[in-house]
Amino acid sequence: MAIGVFDSGVGGLTIHRTLTRRFPGRDFLYLADQKHAPYGGRAGEEIVDLTRAGCERLFAEGASVVVLACNTASAIALRRLQQTWVPEAARTFGRSVNVLGIIVPTIEAATGLPWTYARETDDRFRDERKSAVEVLGLFCTQATANSRVYEIEIDKRREDLAVFTEPCPGLAGQIETGVDEDELRTTVRDHVEALRRRIGRWPDKVILGCTHYGIVAHLFAEALPEGTPVIGQPDAVADALERYFTRHPEYALGDQGRLRFLTTGSPGGQSERVERFWGEPLTFEKA
Repeated sequence: MAIGVFDSGVGGLTIHRTLTRRFPGRDFLYLADQKHAPYGGRAGEEIVDLTRAGCERLFAEGASVVVLACNTASAIALRRLQQTWVPEAARTFGRSVNVLGIIVPTIEAATGLPWTYARETDDRFRDERKSAVEVLGLFCTQATANSRVYEIEIDKRREDLAVFTEPCPGLAGQIETGVDEDELRTTVRDHVEALRRRIGRWPDKVILGCTHYGIVAHLFAEALPEGTPVIGQPDAVADALERYFTRHPEYALGDQGRLRFLTTGSPGGQSERVERFWGEPLTFEKA
């Protein structure tokens, strides 16, 4: 059995790379739905259907757990799949399977609080709250912004952390298709400036709420004030997955260190930017 990682395209490689380093020797299957990428501008039901199809393919290829390394899929599809489809998939494949997202560990990292914390009822962390309000900037796809999952869930936990969201339509697609770096730099700078104007000042910290954006994290760092903290989704997800496997030893994980990369799009090498990020040439098989 293997650990599956799913994304609409190459953005999930930001999560995948960290997971392979955190779990050396484990088998991994990566699936990019490049035929339908990006997901950020698609309707909710379409995102659910595409995500389900991707997870089903990974289970069929031998994955036991699939990580949705896509904020859009995690925001729109995860709960539906966990509640209505995963039990059926377990029966179909005759083994324990599950689908996990990346938003919960990101919110835990952003708030410094466990997911089970609710500020209305839980006093354990109350003394640690700050009196001043912090501003968190969120860069994400339009679908993630429309879901308001980050605003809703963070507000449940931190009344002193205000979330300002900047949707970045088209940015994931630009990264996916390998457009010129100067064009990407301009797009990122425009979105960072738009967020600053909306807040009225610079954010205290930010989340790159689309895994594609991690590939150009250096461009966000250039556009933001020096030293602005960026919530790291890859490490947060790896920490959460490590805890998950400790709690769930029933999942058999392959130990041959095999890495397979599948795509619903055109098989072959990826863009120079993606391969530079990954650290070596990267070839995808036809899914």
